[in-house]
Amino acid sequence: MLIPDRSEIYRYLGYHGTEPEENVTGSVEACLQELLPMLVPKEIHRFFPLEKSPNGGWIIEGITIKSTALERNLDGCTKVCLMAATIGFGPDRLSERARAEGKMSRSVIFQAAGSASIERWCDEVNDKIRSEAKREGFYTRPRFSPGYGDFSLDFQEQLFRILGVSKTIGVTLTEHQLMMPSKSVTALIGLGRKNLNCEP
Repeated sequence: MLIPDRSEIYRYLGYHGTEPEENVTGSVEACLQELLPMLVPKEIHRFFPLEKSPNGGWIIEGITIKSTALERNLDGCTKVCLMAATIGFGPDRLSERARAEGKMSRSVIFQAAGSASIERWCDEVNDKIRSEAKREGFYTRPRFSPGYGDFSLDFQEQLFRILGVSKTIGVTLTEHQLMMPSKSVTALIGLGRKNLNCEP
């Protein structure tokens, strides 16, 4: 079973470096009892060659991506891993139900616990990708998601198409490039031969 980090849940609830009151920790534990059985972790990832575009930017599967922030992240990389991960609709449904019942604090806790859960799941997927890369002699860069910095959300559609995200893990995109279920993540992970700004 996927178990989120309690300190991350508290951080999402606004507690930074301080322990919440007993009534808050009690409410978090009660909500987790409902949430954890409803989490459905799924993921897909694939590795692709990474090329420098002569006009600037990077080329992945024939698609040119231009982003200053991503340029720094991928500097020195020759391959890239595209990934998508989700924990399903459980957090969304529980949060919506609590809000409809007027239990706003529970709704907020379900959202915070869902955010901590998808981060934990992405870390596990990241560990798997890192291990696969290491077997091929590569180091990995930190994952980088569309919408971060100047990396346009418009790449979501391309990433979904390349990986077949909707068919494989059931995540869909809204017209504004937002993912449903909301506790879903897409990212690029650069692979380089040198351990420079990379994760071991």
